[in-house]
Amino acid sequence: MAKKRGVAKSKAVAGKNAAKFADLEMHRLAHYAFFAGLIIAIVAGLFKNLINPQVLLTTLVILGFLVGIFNLTAKETLPFLIAAIALMLAGIVNLGLIPGIGLYLRSMLSNIVVFVVPGAIILGLKTIWKLASD
Repeated sequence: MAKKRGVAKSKAVAGKNAAKFADLEMHRLAHYAFFAGLIIAIVAGLFKNLINPQVLLTTLVILGFLVGIFNLTAKETLPFLIAAIALMLAGIVNLGLIPGIGLYLRSMLSNIVVFVVPGAIILGLKTIWKLASD
């Protein structure tokens, strides 16, 4: 009988470890999605005519949703939302007026905002859901 309990306990532990591994893999995937989104936003800002705008925006939005759903923990919620608000407000500034690099900076910032906003929406909804359920 003790042997059966030991087997059942080891299966439960293995199940928990598998769930932790799956969560870790999703977190890692979202972590890579974050860096990929930033790199794509910056490169696309530097080479504006390289990527079709519809493909670029769709890619950034999908990566932003992945980051918002899988990457951000409870302790990262407030800093991420504050950073998203700061980026959106910075997008109001007309960086295109800066000679030489202004158009590139504006394009990069716009792409980063498009990337960050879906994650901010997901986090905002998660936060509202949590507040409403408490």
